[in-house]
Parts: sequence; C-alpha cells; structure tokens
Amino acid sequence: MTQVGEGQEAEETAPPVLTFGAPTAGEILAERYELVEHINNDSAGRLVWRGVDVVLRRPVAVVLRYPGGDSATEMLQAAVAASRVIHPNLVGVYDAIDEADRAYVVREWVDGQSLRDLVTAHGPLDPARATAIGNAVASALAAVHATGMVHGNVHPGTVMISDDGRVVLADARTDGADSQENDIRAVGGVLYFALTGHWPHGEAPLHGATAGHGRAAIPDAVRDAGGAIAAPRQVRAGVPAYLDDLTMDLLDPEIAPPSSDVLAAELGRLDIPADEHFLDQAGPLRFTADAEEEPSPLAVAGGRKMALGIAGLLAVALVGLLIGISALGGDDKDPKTESMARPSSSAPADQPTQPAAAVRKLAVKDVRIIDPDSKSRDELSDAEKVIDGSEDEGWETDTYTTAKFGNFKRGMGVWIDLGAEHTVKSVQAVLSASGATAHLYTGTTDPDSSSSGDKKLYTQYVTTNNRIEEFARSEGSTLTFSNGFDPDKKYRYLLFWLTELPQKDSGGGYKIGVQEITVQGS
Repeated sequence: MTQVGEGQEAEETAPPVLTFGAPTAGEILAERYELVEHINNDSAGRLVWRGVDVVLRRPVAVVLRYPGGDSATEMLQAAVAASRVIHPNLVGVYDAIDEADRAYVVREWVDGQSLRDLVTAHGPLDPARATAIGNAVASALAAVHATGMVHGNVHPGTVMISDDGRVVLADARTDGADSQENDIRAVGGVLYFALTGHWPHGEAPLHGATAGHGRAAIPDAVRDAGGAIAAPRQVRAGVPAYLDDLTMDLLDPEIAPPSSDVLAAELGRLDIPADEHFLDQAGPLRFTADAEEEPSPLAVAGGRKMALGIAGLLAVALVGLLIGISALGGDDKDPKTESMARPSSSAPADQPTQPAAAVRKLAVKDVRIIDPDSKSRDELSDAEKVIDGSEDEGWETDTYTTAKFGNFKRGMGVWIDLGAEHTVKSVQAVLSASGATAHLYTGTTDPDSSSSGDKKLYTQYVTTNNRIEEFARSEGSTLTFSNGFDPDKKYRYLLFWLTELPQKDSGGGYKIGVQEITVQGS
C-alpha cells in the first residue's frame, strides 16, 4: 500500500542507513505516537511510517525526516498551514514536531491507494469517476484557497482514493513560487491522467513535484510534431466532449483558468452517477459519449475558451425553468394572477409542503467541565459562563508548564447537554487566544458528575469513533465545527475537548479560556 501523498518508486522504500535520529519500529514519539511499520520514502528524503496514536488508539501516518531544525522548516510550516483547513477531501493533520535531531508530521491514516497507483494498475477511469475525483480535488483546493493559502503539490501521487471511496488530497508543499493558478491547472493534469493514463506535463511536471515524484511509470502524453498534447478524446473513445474541453482549457496557458470554487461548482454539476449518463440527453447540462453532443456551456463562446459566466448560465437556466413551469399551467390561466412556480413535493396536492426547520441557537440544559485525569476539582467551576451569552467572561484552565497540560493530562473539556435530540448544524467556540488544539465529540449518555463519571464519559466519547472535527493550532480564536454533522441524525450530548494549550502572551506557561460556546441547529 502506498500511503497518502508519496507515491514513490519501489526502490525508494528501503530505509536509509541507520544514523542518529533514525526511527525504529516500536519507538514512541512525543510519548504518544508509536511507530509500527515503515511504508515508503519520498523523493525529498522523508520517511513515511504507519503508526498508532496510543492515547486515542487510532492509526496515523507519521512523515519523518532527520535531521530536523532548519532542514525541516518548510515541511513543518506546510503542515501547520494545512492543519488550519478542515475539509472532507483534505487529509487531516494532527501534529507537527521538531526535535532538532529529527522532525515529523502526524496526520490521518487513509487505507487505500493513490490515483497514480490506481490508474497504473487498472487503466484509465471512466468519465464519471474521473469527474468525481476532479470535483473532490477542486473542492479541497477551494477550501485551501479560501484561507489565502496554496497547496502547491497537486498530482496523481497526492490524490488518495480510500477503500470506502473517499477522495482526499494530501502533502501540501508550498513555497514562494507556488500560486493558486498552478493548483487549478494541476486539476487539469489530474483529470487528463485519470482519463488517459498519461501525464500531460512531460519532463517538466507541475511546480512542487520533482521529475518522477508521484509519477513513477506514468507515460508522457501523446504529442504531435509540434509538441502539443493530444486531447483525451484523441487518446481513448468515450470521453464526453464537454469534459474533454474543460480538461484541455485547464491545461492551456493561453486561457485564464476559473477560480477553484467556480471549478468545483462546475465539476460538481457534472458529478452524476455513471448509470445516469444516458438518461437525459435534452441539453448540455448532462454530458454523453455521443459524438454529436452539444458543446460545453463553458465553451459556447469562442471555441474552447472559458466562459466568464457560469452564474449567467444558471440564471438563463432558471428563467427557462420558470417559463416552462408557467407554460405547463395551461393556456387558460391568467399569467398575471397565476404563480410562476410551485414548490415540488411527492406528497398529494391537497397536503401542504412542510417547510424546512429554521436554523436557530439551541438552548443548553446542562454544561459541565470534564477533567478525568485530575484529583483536584479547582478547574471545574464557572462552566455556566460558557453558555451565558457573553464573551466577556468564561471558564479557563490553570496555567501549565507545557502545551499538553504539563504532560500529565490527556486533556480537558466542556460537556454540553441540549436537553433533547436536535439536528445540529454547527458548534462555535470562542476562545481567549489562538493556538489551541481542540476536538468535538458526540455521545449518547449522561454519566454522573463524579470523577468516575468523567472517566466513563472520556472512555465513551473520546476513545470511540464519535469525533466530528479537529482543529490543530487554529490561527484565530473562534473555532467553528460544521462539516461533520449528519443532517439525517440528531444529537443531544456534545463534548468540546482540548488537547493542547497555547502559550500565554506574557510567557511563563500555557493556558486557555473558553469564553462562549454556541450550538446552532433545529
């Protein structure tokens, strides 16, 4: 198995000669991460290990290099930047540590294989699957770009497809020469590779990927006498013309690419199940393998040139839809008095459509400070201040000598009881400072408030697979958890769990205050 982001040649997977700082199987890093198995090495000399977080009992990937110090600065900076962006199509980054003789990044372990290995082993993907992968990558980049950051290392070796079908992007490796435009054009390269099995950048891969990095055994694209690459439709049959045009536009340096969020929206519109491709051939909103199909909406004006107005196209489609609905009402209706559009519903006509429940601030029935590892009860007061509607006062930890609660606590948290089950849209925590590491968990029980109850709650919530999201060393002091909630599931108990504290501005220790926690839902 090739773990996320590396995709290196087999001959690179042997560990280097043992030197000071070299890892060994069974070693525990930072008193928490046990190294289990060396997976491979990357072209930058970093070692990728499969490990286990012995505190949370979950598998992790550990990317390690030695020595640390200045030589590891770029790796650590990229990891810290990546940890600030939480998205289902981005590999989660849990920790980044520099021990001078070595440095390492701890991140999510994904069971699966890279896009490079998948296509190399099984051949090019069908258009629907290629579109879905392109959509996932573009969506991940949109989340990264929204923060002003750049990924800088998008290629088939950093696109991972898990065994359960999830597509994730990993291994950000940014520097001053990277740009968001390069990231977006790299999506074109990923689409081209998925559709054809060829890499369109020859011996000059995208910035951030050295020759051979993540693309071992990938053949170069077919080219004409002038060096221009062949379009996917010229390489294999069955590629829809619109997807072919979009891919080639992204690779054309003469055509300005769209922003990542616009690209994600367009690929999302095309991301439909494979068995639906031929069900609707009424227009260009669905693509088909028919050679006589209509051109792409993005290429209507000026051949394959990118259209500026996806929003305009949607507006035209909406107007057409409204006109069509009005026409279906019959010629005997007065257009001045007949509603142009009715809400659609599978319910009988005489039953009113139920409106969606409005999102609101949910009331909290009970709140409690959870401290399963301390015999002292000094830090358990003021819990009610985190739900009093004011950010001026809150609950705060004691001051500790290290960021991880002096290395004798697994963490502390705020447990919330909503009083009844609700659909939860988001949980926002306002902290007294930036730089904390926090997680959000859900649970189904209400243990008593004794110390043993705290330990029972910790076991049932934190050590089981109930985590909604994770924020590592957030840049701001407000953390919003929203991506992990299931809209079809209801929640009553929540646990905001702190595992790492920021250093006080004045120095001399580590602590954090939780000023306010707000739950939004219905």
